[in-house]
Amino acid sequence: MAPPNVPILNVFWSESSEQYFDLSDGRFSVKGVSLLSEVPNNVTFSPFCSICQSSSNVPTHLLNRVNALSHKAGFLGFNKEDSSDKLINSLGKFDNRDFLSIFRFKTWWSTMWVGNSGSDLQMETQWLLLNVPEINSYVIIIPIIQGSFRSAFQPGTDGHVMIFAESGSTQVEVSNFDAIAYVHVSDNPYTLMKEAYSALRVHLNTFRLLEEKAPPNLVDKFGWCTWDAFYLTVEPVGVSHGVNEFFEAGVPPRFLIIDDGWQSINFDGDENPNDDARNLVIGGTQMTARLHRLEECDKFKNYEGGSLLGPHAPSFDLKRPKMLISKAIELENVEKARDKAIQSGITDLSEFQRQLEKHKQELDMIIHGGEQSSTTSPASEEGSCSCKAKKYGMKAFTSDLRTKFKSLDDIYVWHALCGAWGGVKPGATHLNSKIIPCKVSPGLDGSMSDLAVVKLVEGGIGLVHPDQAVDFYDSMHSYLSEAGITGVKVDVIHTLEYVSEELGGRIELAKAYYKGLTSSLVKNFNGNGLIASMQQCNDFFFLGTKQISIGRVGDDFWFQDPNGDPMGVYWLQGVHMIHCAYNSMWMGQFIQPDWDMFQSDHLCAKFHAGSRAICGGPVYISDSVGGHNFDLIKQLVYPDGTIPKCQHFALPTRDCLFKNPLFDSKTTLKIWNFNKFGGVVGAFNCQGAGWDPKERRIKGYSQCYKEILCSVHVSEIEWDQKMEAAHLGKAEEYVVYLNQADELFQMTPKSDPIQMVIQPSSFEIFSFVPVQQLGSGSTKFAPIGLTNMFNSGGTVQELEYTSGMESYSAKIKVKGGGNFLAYSSQSPKKCCLNGDMVTFEWSASGKLSLNLPWVEEAAGVSEVVLVF
Repeated sequence: MAPPNVPILNVFWSESSEQYFDLSDGRFSVKGVSLLSEVPNNVTFSPFCSICQSSSNVPTHLLNRVNALSHKAGFLGFNKEDSSDKLINSLGKFDNRDFLSIFRFKTWWSTMWVGNSGSDLQMETQWLLLNVPEINSYVIIIPIIQGSFRSAFQPGTDGHVMIFAESGSTQVEVSNFDAIAYVHVSDNPYTLMKEAYSALRVHLNTFRLLEEKAPPNLVDKFGWCTWDAFYLTVEPVGVSHGVNEFFEAGVPPRFLIIDDGWQSINFDGDENPNDDARNLVIGGTQMTARLHRLEECDKFKNYEGGSLLGPHAPSFDLKRPKMLISKAIELENVEKARDKAIQSGITDLSEFQRQLEKHKQELDMIIHGGEQSSTTSPASEEGSCSCKAKKYGMKAFTSDLRTKFKSLDDIYVWHALCGAWGGVKPGATHLNSKIIPCKVSPGLDGSMSDLAVVKLVEGGIGLVHPDQAVDFYDSMHSYLSEAGITGVKVDVIHTLEYVSEELGGRIELAKAYYKGLTSSLVKNFNGNGLIASMQQCNDFFFLGTKQISIGRVGDDFWFQDPNGDPMGVYWLQGVHMIHCAYNSMWMGQFIQPDWDMFQSDHLCAKFHAGSRAICGGPVYISDSVGGHNFDLIKQLVYPDGTIPKCQHFALPTRDCLFKNPLFDSKTTLKIWNFNKFGGVVGAFNCQGAGWDPKERRIKGYSQCYKEILCSVHVSEIEWDQKMEAAHLGKAEEYVVYLNQADELFQMTPKSDPIQMVIQPSSFEIFSFVPVQQLGSGSTKFAPIGLTNMFNSGGTVQELEYTSGMESYSAKIKVKGGGNFLAYSSQSPKKCCLNGDMVTFEWSASGKLSLNLPWVEEAAGVSEVVLVF
């Protein structure tokens, strides 16, 4: 940082004399086109180069890229007469202009929203994308961070866009901003996102872009998460049996996430402060509990090394977790009924109390009557001679897992940003923690009611002092790393904004915590072994992603509607895909988008599987032990536990950006992506649910849950968004393969779109492959890939065309076993598979197919040579 009163040389200059934006006479415009009118006199606009200053640790190529585009960007600010910790101001108004936005519908989760007026915006809007067809362009306005304040947009009256800036502490006040929102223009909406967040990376210098970081190894692998299988009852025997089922079925998980339930937590009023809380089963019951030690709970601490490896390894009752969960839900339903009765004025609660005691006793009997005693011995007995040579705890368990399952690369565990949901118990560890009441920002007044928020407000958070953030995370993570854990899923991230009043505000508190988390990530988990979750707010992305390189882009996978709508089992699944697709537009600039787990035996499992296949991120599921659809999983996963991953992260097609694919009864969600030798478009009928601004919740729109007509064209793939794919978009002709319909078409850039009807909760995946003319051009060829995999094109690893005096050939390396399909306008003279001549099938329609084996010694890769 420069010394006081010494100016920092600003090296940014505009290479173009043309400035795109102008604010004058109460009108904010781009290239002469009005964007906002009735702009208040206290609003300011500053060109990018007049505000942004250089930094020595920004890569030179990034500085140059941002500088070259600085004339297309700038900052909005405003001035107030009085200082405050919360300031709200209009930026002007707009009407009759289509927009796409992202807003927080819960503290932790965001989703898309469209409209055509400033009054259509939702509370806590994270960015606003305006369609400007007058100049064939798009403008994005992003509320950002300045000093100790962060900002978000809110709806105003009569079309006005309101910006709300807050510090999170009444002790931190200002009266003016010169750069509290950022604006940028481009003729391509996807390029616009890259350019805008690249500029903010340079301006803020508090985060790094995804392109500057390496995602963890699990990004192209298959995994299993324990959450929906066990909830809080997760324990070693069940985990081992769960992993074993996948290995025996031939789809070995390469990573395992041990979710919530492994930590040492209890409640403030528990009789013995050193004992773990008892009888915790389903999510919600643990949300006021706190860590009483930083190590694993007794279920894992008492695990005896080797007990799962021998010939007498303990059995596992598949029914027990489901019985526990079912009984816990019954108990929860009685509690809800009692609370409802209290609210309605009923005073005689004796019947509710009787039922509660009955269900608690039955739950206790299931838990303690079925414990796997043969795998555990009290770790406290390690002082005796017979136990000294034995190993116990998480380290012993992870060692046994790796011994038994050789290809299990990564084992992650869950924890909340503050340790547990309720933080760290004061006095229980060496850390200085204090229970701080939770105060919800008024910006979240328009958000959806949330049990987690209710519980945190009820119990407060045991917050470790930010001065100890480095020690806090290193204490947890160094222990876990030594125990064989290779990464963490950090959840409940956006809680710091609740507890920042006495700690300098939400920005300063977040900086301290993310500094500690980043330091520990580098030291203990290879710099990238962390999945971020419940983090979908601009504070996190601007402050917490210097090192974090992967994170969730959707709400939780809900296998049913927690509010009881029986149709929720269907319509909630489409909502999840909308979250993921649209959030990836901005989150994908910071982190590798993670579309979350799902259950392979769910009623809409295939619907989910189709989206995961082309999302460009890891594929993992949360099946119950014994509850799998392995036929479905094998369409996603290779026998070695890797996946045919796309080369980019999936994004909505351009014609979806300003539409509502959830409840306008006509728009299909279409997402595009790349494979090495082609492109892909997935079309998903997500109609039937969405946000209701009046009820402030996501609900079903049953009248929209119906079939819709969809059209798809090769031009909808944004080939120029990845340098390696750009040449694929210049082909004169393509072959299109419809994975679900098993149909093959030909298309040129000038062809009419393919039209088809898609049923509710259904989909189609369109693979587009450029056609190559072989020899003199009489033969046309294009490899599709394995049709038994959802992402057929992702199975093609290498492609080479050669020509000789009398013949020409196509050599294709394909990973996986199954039916290989290609388009060939003529039948080949011969076909060689891994060096041997084989027969193949060819039809006059151009379909050429042959069966490929899984070649274990070649990592599943087969070489196919077709000679013409």
